[in-house]
Amino acid sequence: MSDAPKPKRFVFLILENATLLSFSCAIEPLRIANRVAGKVLYTWAVAAENGEAVTFSNGLRVTPDMGLEELDRDDILLVCGGTGVQGASTRAVLNWLRREARRGVALGGICTGSHAVARAGLLDGRRCTIHWENRDAFIEAFPEVELSANIYVIDGNRCSSAGGSASADMVLRMIAEAHGPDLAAQVADQMIYTTMRTDRDEQRLSIPTRIGVRHPKLASVIRLMEERIEEPESPADLAMAVGMSTRQLERLFRRYLDRSPKRYYMELRLQKARHLLLQTDMSVINVALACGFTSPSHFSKCYRACFSTTPYRERGTAQTGGTAPRADAPEGGRHVADRP
Repeated sequence: MSDAPKPKRFVFLILENATLLSFSCAIEPLRIANRVAGKVLYTWAVAAENGEAVTFSNGLRVTPDMGLEELDRDDILLVCGGTGVQGASTRAVLNWLRREARRGVALGGICTGSHAVARAGLLDGRRCTIHWENRDAFIEAFPEVELSANIYVIDGNRCSSAGGSASADMVLRMIAEAHGPDLAAQVADQMIYTTMRTDRDEQRLSIPTRIGVRHPKLASVIRLMEERIEEPESPADLAMAVGMSTRQLERLFRRYLDRSPKRYYMELRLQKARHLLLQTDMSVINVALACGFTSPSHFSKCYRACFSTTPYRERGTAQTGGTAPRADAPEGGRHVADRP
């Protein structure tokens, strides 16, 4: 009788319009680990609601191995999301997640899959992460969840990755914990993955890298702007906070970003407003307040100037784009977290 440990099985629940990149980056390290180790350390199965073919956001269709069936308690269940996660998180899916969690199955979300797990109430009081584009909407919908800006989070028997290649980093971490860092490093080498990121790495590039300018005071001001969207500060206060004059701040923005600090700040606030309009069911007035606008008419005027449409029309577009009422909320209540 063999004493070899039973292979660990990963079950990937593919929601409609899930992101293929995140799924591939999670499953490939498992295949490569088996190849490098010369034995079966991992197995996997693809699940979908009703066991029917599901389509990724790039149009690729996949036939699942199973529907919403009972799992082994030792399985790891990962929900793979993408665009339209609200509509894909049906009552059946949420109830299945709750049932498997009660049975002790470890589970988590990849990309926007964290939204489905949170809607099922399985991240309350836990830490998790989600793609940075969905961060504002997630915070509004699930204030009881501690949202991290890191690329992945493992909190007990809950895990989450932010999307893209971050799922590879998370799975490599799991391989390292189960079979040692040497195997994980060999898997990463096979993937031409030169650096295995940790759960301390943040999702987004640094501000200097994002804006293409390495100026410490400019980066500091932009960081302050991003942190203070709801209660915007004046250019004079921002300049004082980094130890420069308002005129110097104006020159700095004109030189490197070809716009005034006031205009740059406005663009940040309007971009957040657009995310909230498209990804949540917050009223237009509450979106305006969350982005530092005290006058709905001023908000509407600025929004139209930036996006050539009104906030109300933007909201109407989102609502006719296939969103559905939250399965576990009172009729009419919705929380939408669709990736643009």
